[in-house]
Amino acid sequence: MAIKPTIYKFNISVSDMNRNFFDEVNLTIAKHASENAERLMARVLAYCLNVEEFLTFSKGLDDADEPAIWAKSLDDRTLLWIEMGEPNYERLKKARPITERLKVYSFNSKSDVWWEQSASNFTKLDIEYVQFDYADIQTFASLLERGMNFSITISEQSAFIATAQGECEVHWKILHQPG
Repeated sequence: MAIKPTIYKFNISVSDMNRNFFDEVNLTIAKHASENAERLMARVLAYCLNVEEFLTFSKGLDDADEPAIWAKSLDDRTLLWIEMGEPNYERLKKARPITERLKVYSFNSKSDVWWEQSASNFTKLDIEYVQFDYADIQTFASLLERGMNFSITISEQSAFIATAQGECEVHWKILHQPG
């Protein structure tokens, strides 16, 4: 018998100074049984950094042909494809032609090695690669509760997060931008 996912509900006040975007976001997210808290919170942060019309969590870990997050238009075009972690080159090469924009958010302790070994191939694909600071993601994950109200203020390459349980700041670096 398969272990059922755990459901989390988040009410997030997003203030993105980089995009002049300010809104309330309500998310209901299923945390897959094999997913850790760090990956879940990295997904939440990636979602907040890209909030736009039609953005949604996909089946993700339950469907190998879907990204973690995507935006699909009403006519079923893939507008944005977001991968989490350290996807392999073949997966990204396959996804690139079927989406208008593709982003990868890496977040764990092996991100540096993954990027160092793969950068020469990855930079050919017109994809944005972002690396969250792993210690910051761990701190964010330590604040996780099944139901949370919090605010995220995004400015440059950091997000200040305030929850009832505490505050933290997550930094990131852009490893590669398309164009």
